[in-house]
Amino acid sequence: MSLNMNQSKLGLGGITLIVALVAILVAALWFAAGAWLNVSGPPMPRIGYIAMILGIFFSLLIGCGLMVLVFYSSRHGYDEPWHADEEHE
Repeated sequence: MSLNMNQSKLGLGGITLIVALVAILVAALWFAAGAWLNVSGPPMPRIGYIAMILGIFFSLLIGCGLMVLVFYSSRHGYDEPWHADEEHE
């Protein structure tokens, strides 16, 4: 993909936006790396790791279950708008 200004339709505002977003990303990564390297305090107990693993597991389970329901309802016509049947009137 070429970023030639003649071929690209980003314009000055688009390029400014991309530069600003990249700068925010770099600042966030810099802050995260600094915070990760300067961790102080007692280590997390075993029950903390168990709680974290269970939280991640159940969050993924609920998220996947809801996505299955979304696809099931879409494929079986439950998402279609309701129309009154002309025959039953």
